[in-house]
Amino acid sequence: MNDIAAVASLADFETIIEARRSVRVFDTDHQMSEEIVENALKAALRSPNSSNMQMWEFVRVRSDEMRAAMAPICLNQSAAKTASEFVVVVGRANVYKERAAFNFNQLKAEYGEDSEAFQKVKDYYGKLMPMVYRNDYFGIIGGLRKLMGAAVGLFKPMVREMGKSDTYATIHGSNSLASMTFMYAMKAQGYDTCPLGGFDSKRLKKLLKLKGSDEVTMVIACGKGKPEGIWGKRHRLPYEEVVRKV
Repeated sequence: MNDIAAVASLADFETIIEARRSVRVFDTDHQMSEEIVENALKAALRSPNSSNMQMWEFVRVRSDEMRAAMAPICLNQSAAKTASEFVVVVGRANVYKERAAFNFNQLKAEYGEDSEAFQKVKDYYGKLMPMVYRNDYFGIIGGLRKLMGAAVGLFKPMVREMGKSDTYATIHGSNSLASMTFMYAMKAQGYDTCPLGGFDSKRLKKLLKLKGSDEVTMVIACGKGKPEGIWGKRHRLPYEEVVRKV
């Protein structure tokens, strides 16, 4: 990419960043095309994520009946009551074997089973990732991993966050990156979103028939925003207050 294209691209991105707001009232008369959310989700799937494990699922809630059921679960927030569609971002901790196998097989096909490149990564997805993401109900396996990490860390730098809760934190971190990509992609198409953290997770899991090990990262309300849906100016802390050089 040449410098002129880079500047133009940055300017376009800055425009999207500035335009994106959490919109809390959507136009209920507007008919949003199904392809709008589909396009944004396809962009979200290209987001960076930990070890490319992609332990996410995006549940689209479109029908009138399901959207009506979502509103009280989301505490009857105005964005929830007026959204044209919801995207529920789910962390799926129980799919680690399938996702590790996917990466293993993709790299094997790309590099060749006997290649030096594949030899360097086959144990990563064949052994390490299944070990890192494996958990039990009581968190015993994660506790043992954490003890192992602490022991190794006495002698060399080592990842310490290896418990069950750390696994979920990693998954939610990756899901959050995808969520942000999704919201920017929606705004790039002229539509608005509102990420909702206030919801009844137990009732939501029941409504969407999620598995016990699944956790909801966030609910994103989508639609054509109305001017009254933006509640005031954007307020952010100064750069100097939150950025530190070392």
